[in-house]
Amino acid sequence: MVRYKVTVATGDVAEAGTKNSISITLVGSRGESRRTTVSLLFLPGQEKSLSVDCGQELGPIVLIRLHKWRLFLEDAWFCKDVRVTAPDGTLYRFPCYQWLEGVTTVEVREGSGKKLADDELQILKEHRHRELVARQEAFRWKNFAQGWPRCLNVGSILELDSDIQFSCVRATDFTGFLILQGASHFLSGFLLRSTSWDSLDEMRTIFSRTQGRDIVPEYVAKHWQEDEFFGYQFLNGNNPIIIRCCTALPPKFPVTPEMVAGSLGSGTDLGKELQEGRIFIVDYEVLDDIPADTINGRQQYVAAPLCLLHQGTDGLLRPIAIQLSQTPGPSSPIFLPSDDEWDWLLAKTWVRNADFYIHQLLTHLLKTHLFGEVFAIATLRHLPTCHPLFKLLMPHFRFTLHINTLARSVLINPGGLIDKGSGVTYEGLKLVVQRGLEQVTYTSLCLPDDIHHRGMSHVPNYHYRDDGMSLWEAIESFVTGIVTFYYGGDAAVCGDTELQAWVMDIFTNGFLGRTSSGVPSSLQTVEELIKFLSMVMFTCSAQHAAVNNGQYDLGAFVPNAPSSMRHPPPREKGRAFLQHFLDTVPEVATTANILVTLILLSSQLKDRRLLGQYPEERFTEVEPRRLIRAFQRRLEEIRDRIEERNYLAELRYNYLNPLETENSISI
Repeated sequence: MVRYKVTVATGDVAEAGTKNSISITLVGSRGESRRTTVSLLFLPGQEKSLSVDCGQELGPIVLIRLHKWRLFLEDAWFCKDVRVTAPDGTLYRFPCYQWLEGVTTVEVREGSGKKLADDELQILKEHRHRELVARQEAFRWKNFAQGWPRCLNVGSILELDSDIQFSCVRATDFTGFLILQGASHFLSGFLLRSTSWDSLDEMRTIFSRTQGRDIVPEYVAKHWQEDEFFGYQFLNGNNPIIIRCCTALPPKFPVTPEMVAGSLGSGTDLGKELQEGRIFIVDYEVLDDIPADTINGRQQYVAAPLCLLHQGTDGLLRPIAIQLSQTPGPSSPIFLPSDDEWDWLLAKTWVRNADFYIHQLLTHLLKTHLFGEVFAIATLRHLPTCHPLFKLLMPHFRFTLHINTLARSVLINPGGLIDKGSGVTYEGLKLVVQRGLEQVTYTSLCLPDDIHHRGMSHVPNYHYRDDGMSLWEAIESFVTGIVTFYYGGDAAVCGDTELQAWVMDIFTNGFLGRTSSGVPSSLQTVEELIKFLSMVMFTCSAQHAAVNNGQYDLGAFVPNAPSSMRHPPPREKGRAFLQHFLDTVPEVATTANILVTLILLSSQLKDRRLLGQYPEERFTEVEPRRLIRAFQRRLEEIRDRIEERNYLAELRYNYLNPLETENSISI
């Protein structure tokens, strides 16, 4: 008789334990054990040890089967892992990290990362094939809107697989937060007021009630009218990826040297500043002719402005010219800092309104949430659990399918929070994302390439670039270690059919097969694989943090990020004044609706996993675990540098601090 020692661990998460019967079968290369009962009761975090006796040695243990059976009531069980010690002392580890529900048998492979080419045993080849067939049946694509990336084919969060839903702790926190914030604003009366704000100062009262979160909104309320702060936000605000260096003015924006001479200072001119790379442009052309909505029966308006900025000798960016349409002419004047105070302030506010739409719909929704979902679904459909890239990527998709499914139910659906609180129609919202996807390039998704392409490599005080590059390089270094450990060379990349199917699925369903995007449909070299994986991980962690975490900070004071405009863009100068401004930006109720959304989107909910935290030990080999520790040390160094810079700063840039950056898009 040969005896194997087995330890079965239940996850330390809420409701992980079970009163159902659990048994186990060991499968080796030379045979399998009989089915042996583990326990009739598991508590969360509990380990159970047992012996499995066999008539002969089974050879290397390659699989285990976990059997769950119930006599009366169903009681789901979350298995953390299983460890098997063979008679010769060899330890085999089986990471599980999944729920077992109903009467079921789940097969779990030994934890070494294996590509298809690494599997020699037929039983293992058949197992990975069965797993992918089942996953492709469970995780299907559907169209949410024409011209959008495809998404998961479920109708609500109730249809989601338990392994991708919010944890119990997260779900409770999220629901409670919605109710609490909605009730607090409702009780304070803001949601009932469909009138304009009485004054600029009154607008502060709505965020002064969210105690402990008003430091940055107060700064914004104090500085929002200043040209320096307006320029700063293009570098370090919620939408730091739209500004680009301008070396030649587009014909549709006929700014003359005389118009901006007073803004550039003495001893220079527009031509010289353009040539020397100190002129920058922001163009919201994607909003041109987007249909505007009505809110509370009142027509709203949408503009597609252009804004020119100049980097002064002090290094700061300031706006020097704004045109509120894509068509120049007498009815589309170019507004200048030398104009009347309210004309200039209103023009800047129209730019901030356009930036609100582009940030929410393209920079945030499309380029992080929707792409993150595509990456997650393709991974589940084409990479089996034993694949090293599945082990690498899955922590970066935690809760993403849940939050996106929820968003389609309450946030971006017809009549949802964005539809009710913004000035574009629902059809307009869909059209903006469709246009945005048509313009997405692989370059724009890879931070080093994007910074270079936009000519933003040497602009001072660009914290998004500097912190983002530090994180990109840390991620890339980690990915390089993992890829070179599992892939011997370019031939191994080319020959990994599961990997190639994964990339093609992303290209087809995420980027709709558009070759002009430059997004690869296959990967031929180790270098190409490292870049693509770095892009995926950066998008799902750092990029989302950069464009999500500051939404409340910079949007709570409504004139800084108005979600709608109630008067049309001015067609001539000299008509703006305070009351007109108050009657243009969102009314009180609309402000409250959007603020509830912003509070929720930039919240730190329970059960977060920060970048580099991998409590689920999916990798069992020594080298990947060493690489994880090195990655974590590098993130700590980045954190220390950011906190040292922030220590004396009046306005801290903390959105890419590893202490604020989650592994995944989970909110």
